[in-house]
Amino acid sequence: MSLFDKWLNRDKNKGQEESIPEESQLEEFVHDKTEEDIGFSEESYEIKESVEEEENPPEEEGQEESVKEKKGFFSKLVKGLAKTRNNIMDGIDNVLKSFNKIDEELYEELEETLIMADIGVNASIKIMNGLREKVKERKINEPAALKQLLIEEITEILSKGNRDLNIQEGPAVILVIGVNGVGKTTTIGKLAHLIKKENKKVLLAAADTFRAAAIEQLEIWGNRTGVDVIRHQENSDPGAVVFDAIQAAKARKIDVLICDTAGRLHNKKNLMEELRKIFKIINKEYPEARKEVLLVLDATTGQNALQQVKLFKEVTDISGIILTKLDGTAKGGIIIAINSEMDIPIKYIGVGEGIEDLRPFNPKEFAEALFTDEE
Repeated sequence: MSLFDKWLNRDKNKGQEESIPEESQLEEFVHDKTEEDIGFSEESYEIKESVEEEENPPEEEGQEESVKEKKGFFSKLVKGLAKTRNNIMDGIDNVLKSFNKIDEELYEELEETLIMADIGVNASIKIMNGLREKVKERKINEPAALKQLLIEEITEILSKGNRDLNIQEGPAVILVIGVNGVGKTTTIGKLAHLIKKENKKVLLAAADTFRAAAIEQLEIWGNRTGVDVIRHQENSDPGAVVFDAIQAAKARKIDVLICDTAGRLHNKKNLMEELRKIFKIINKEYPEARKEVLLVLDATTGQNALQQVKLFKEVTDISGIILTKLDGTAKGGIIIAINSEMDIPIKYIGVGEGIEDLRPFNPKEFAEALFTDEE
């Protein structure tokens, strides 16, 4: 009998098996995105060779590089949000140019434009309510001035919640969830790279054992980032993988254990039971570890991404969201709807296929990029 099997039978042998409440009948987990797994090729992702830096660069030089990096990413964000910006700004510009004064008709047309741009009804109403208040407070009369107010309102909505990963003190476990096709495994590789850059020891657990090539895909990313991967055979028990990964993390004094999970099972009930089992293992075997549950969403799915949040929220408490593929969609406004309606902070965004293209989410930067023309 394996160590994991002994662990599973431990409580049963003591007559202390925990009972799981019966679940009500749940409808099938359906989404409008293709259900085919993501293909993966070596050519899809390029990692530029790093240039050796001095061991102790001057403080001014380090600060200068940081500023350059931020400016570079903002430029990439502006470029990546081009489709979303055109979707939102074309409508807003048309509305503002059609009015010589700010009145209720202008507000109504602006609200309709925001709703049509995948920002959603509730979020659009919040934005417009805030807009009205600011216009009165600042006694603004020119329609053109509303652009800056929109940036402020969107920034405020997106700033809700704690966007930092809870991994700074003590060991941490990050459980990454999401349906197949959103770029979940690729995102884990990029996230491991980011965390490793903070001089933390990272370990990956390949617990998505049901999707063809998912384990191999994670191992490729592990090799690229120099991070070990704990794996079992395809179709093996995901809980057993997580159990072994925890033992390895403790033995190796790992700072952050990142667990990949199955992206699509036959229905929500199976998904809930599988995730519940993994949480039970983590809580029993690694109670001292800080926990993060990150949901990966594909921005190109628009309003369907919001539905996925609702479904996964029934399964677990989600501590943060990673929104991928913002560079390939006109539906990036969904990020505002998610943050507003679900009260879950956006922690990372992806605006490209490169290993450096996953970045911590900055609300003000995002809002400004929505209203900044490409040079």
